[in-house]
Amino acid sequence: MRASFLLPLLAAPLLLPGCALGANIAASTALERAVSGVYEGVGSGLTGRVPYRLLLSVQEREGRATGVLTNLESRKAYALSGSFQRVGTAGGSIEVDLYESGDNLRGALRAEIGAGKVSGTLRTVLLGRELLTYNITLDKQEAGAATTPTSPKSP
Repeated sequence: MRASFLLPLLAAPLLLPGCALGANIAASTALERAVSGVYEGVGSGLTGRVPYRLLLSVQEREGRATGVLTNLESRKAYALSGSFQRVGTAGGSIEVDLYESGDNLRGALRAEIGAGKVSGTLRTVLLGRELLTYNITLDKQEAGAATTPTSPKSP
């Protein structure tokens, strides 16, 4: 009697992996592949021009955008998280908040993405208020272009 009671419990872990075998979910959509990536450019504002690098990942189905924005001048990096919305056939818009050291809100980025560019407004937060505004324009980098070191040619 006990063996017949335990049999379904022992068989369950063997059957559960089979549930996912029939699932055919694409890893990413064409728009996600086109929009996600590394962007570099400048932000112009009251304090002058500041170089930035954005590592962006979007999930179209969930309407999410995540990544890291790095100020290339100060070398400060900010985690970003927020929403992504498709606009047209080959672009979208993001509204993300920037965080430093976990949950310290440091800014907000509202931007349009398309044709290999991110352009919008970066507002930095100081003392709990959005104070400084930068107009930001970033260009998408080819895979490996920003991180590939150049080696000297031998004679």
